[in-house]
Amino acid sequence: MAEPSNHTAKRRLIRGCRALLGPKAEVSGPLDVVIEDGRIAALAPAGTLEAPDIIEATNCLLTAGLINGHFHSHEHFQKGRFENLPLELWMNYVRPPRPVPMSTRQVYLRTMVGAIEALRSGTTTVIDDMNLGASLDRAHLAAVHQAYKDIGLRALVGISMMDRRFFEALPFVEEEFEPDLLAELRAIPIASGAQLLDLARELATLRHPSRHRVGFIVSPSAPQRCTTQFLRDARALADEFDLPAMIHVQETRLQVVTGLLTNGKTFVEHLHEIGFLRPNTSLIHGVWLTPHEVELIAESGATVQLNPWSNLRLGSGVAPFRALLDAGVNVSLGTDGCSSTDTCNMLHSLGLAAALQTLRGEPEAWVTAGEAFAAATLGGAKAIGRGDDLGAIEVGRVADFTLFRLDTIPFVPLNDPLKQLVYAERGSSIDTVFVDGEIVMRGGTLVQVDEAALLAEIAEEYRTLEPQFTAAERTVGRMQPALQRIHQRCQCHPIPEAGFHARLS
Repeated sequence: MAEPSNHTAKRRLIRGCRALLGPKAEVSGPLDVVIEDGRIAALAPAGTLEAPDIIEATNCLLTAGLINGHFHSHEHFQKGRFENLPLELWMNYVRPPRPVPMSTRQVYLRTMVGAIEALRSGTTTVIDDMNLGASLDRAHLAAVHQAYKDIGLRALVGISMMDRRFFEALPFVEEEFEPDLLAELRAIPIASGAQLLDLARELATLRHPSRHRVGFIVSPSAPQRCTTQFLRDARALADEFDLPAMIHVQETRLQVVTGLLTNGKTFVEHLHEIGFLRPNTSLIHGVWLTPHEVELIAESGATVQLNPWSNLRLGSGVAPFRALLDAGVNVSLGTDGCSSTDTCNMLHSLGLAAALQTLRGEPEAWVTAGEAFAAATLGGAKAIGRGDDLGAIEVGRVADFTLFRLDTIPFVPLNDPLKQLVYAERGSSIDTVFVDGEIVMRGGTLVQVDEAALLAEIAEEYRTLEPQFTAAERTVGRMQPALQRIHQRCQCHPIPEAGFHARLS
């Protein structure tokens, strides 16, 4: 049974705004925009339309809501805890073998950290790849769903699915880990592949995104953390229920090496071989790619989902944004988790996604502000199979959008609203945010939750949890010498020479 609609049937008019219209985000003159039944019902020159409920928006810019194509809500309590660690030396601190236990309320509050920042950066949809832990606690999952419902966000929530142990997704584990430590780590219970697939089937039935604003996405974690059969089963489930899917792929050089050592081919080639690459499927990161792999992705219709700030913070490199666009690959943008980025502000990722590409190629090949904005909106919508009704301002599309004030420093003086949005704005100018046609922020204030009370409660709850995070991180220290040796060995292993240069050194 579908949950009640978030929107009302009454007409609402946004009067006199400028807008970034259509798939190309073309800057309009002053417009009237009518919302009805959660969708854009009409667009016309300012002063020509009427409705019972009017929002005066003169000197404002209306944009499609940003779509954060990837983050991890289970990391929101870990912002500011790490720096100067490559991914393979960082990741076990974030997901220690014995995680910090939390109450259902703490999980709800942890989710709210990212939900609040999402709205405050003009994001209307988030794709949350959250770690539910070995117990697959349904109450914890319900708390995540409830947080997004309460604040008014659109969300796809995946459960991080893997049938191999997290630390064993690396080569040379048997050689480099001490036997007693290896035995101890392998004695820690994990959820089985069958349990994960059963829960995924349950969520596909109960939380299908075609019927729920807070829905489900199939999310096998990464090829190195899944057996081939598990990947095939996850693919089959996504196809059976017509669900979007996402998977981390080739974020680092070490992961390319891992694919070569494990399968005799890269992970992109492996996913292509087993039929995993399909439309409505996002390959998260895609930093280390070859031209051949880009061609395979383009032919499949899959999306490459870029997380530029995370890739910089973890030293992973710069993804080949221009090469992907030139090949016809759909590109989306995200922030990744707060333990690597310290923020899930999508405007930060938006500006960085364009600016970073100046490190590669000649100026005429650099990514433009318009291309980056398209990736953060329509590209994100296409990635989840919503390219026809999310991600742009057009009649008939869902009314997920943001009003930015134009009388603020990022936009004064106003020369090019789109460029100034991408390169200068980081959230200070946001006045109003709509999701499903409903106002979730007005005058810079969240309207469906008490933000100040939530932040105070979050700070207090985290104060009680912080010693446990510190203790959990200390246990990971025992793993670090072996992980460092593995990292060093993989750095020396050859990879295909035809790959795009992801790092300067």
